[in-house]
Amino acid sequence: MSTEKTNVAQIKQSLPALAMSEDELISVLTTSLYPGAAIQSIKMVLGYCKATGLDPMQKPVHIVPMWDKNTKAMRDVVMPGIGLYRTQAARSGNYAGVTEPEFGEDITEDVGGVRMTFPKFCKVTVKRAIHGGAVVDFTATEFWKENYATAGKDSTAPNAMWKKRPYGQIAKCAEAQALRKAFPEFGAAPTADEMEGKPFEGETIDGSTGEIMPKNTGNPVLEECSAEKFEQNQAAWRDLVVSGKKTADALIAMLSTKAILTDDQKLTIDSWSHEGDQ
Repeated sequence: MSTEKTNVAQIKQSLPALAMSEDELISVLTTSLYPGAAIQSIKMVLGYCKATGLDPMQKPVHIVPMWDKNTKAMRDVVMPGIGLYRTQAARSGNYAGVTEPEFGEDITEDVGGVRMTFPKFCKVTVKRAIHGGAVVDFTATEFWKENYATAGKDSTAPNAMWKKRPYGQIAKCAEAQALRKAFPEFGAAPTADEMEGKPFEGETIDGSTGEIMPKNTGNPVLEECSAEKFEQNQAAWRDLVVSGKKTADALIAMLSTKAILTDDQKLTIDSWSHEGDQ
């Protein structure tokens, strides 16, 4: 048996999920961890997990719709979450902890027409034990205005998540950068938390082989959901949520595999789940 086949067999033995047939695993992932995701996007997740020996059932990576500057359209990109970097650091045996986020002064100003209060920066330090027992600090300082994700390709306003959690989002970015500095052997790929809503310019994973693919190939291309299209389908989509056939999150996930939703459209869908609360 070749070394490559031996490695694949060992991965499947240590990760029972990868021992399932691809069709079975895709079915499980589309109905649980990635509801409504396109099949090709799920295959990219599996390719990433097989290539890196990760358990897909722990959702180590995310499917992030991103704007592709070259194709001028949305596409799905598979990216690690910050939880994956934390897990890898903990499993290394050299992780010695992380500091609480330290924020710079608050700034209040208009950002793309939205009145925002946000921290100027966030600083996080990850500690790593090295040979001889010494602990070394790896500090990252990330500025909010250099990191926030916009609401759309033609907007400079922050998206819904960065408006709602200006401190939490920048803290994730600073911690991810500190983890990469402390543990460079785990890769330099940005996390989904850092890249959501930003243009795609990098490489991705081939879902069938697990190999690195050149940028701008291999991912589904998505169109924007126009106001007219949303209006035409709004009644039917609302009925799905109000009747309990789909949760708002599941509907948003499903629709996001076919078209890019605006923040306002997502908030409208989410509001349907609260109609019975009054």
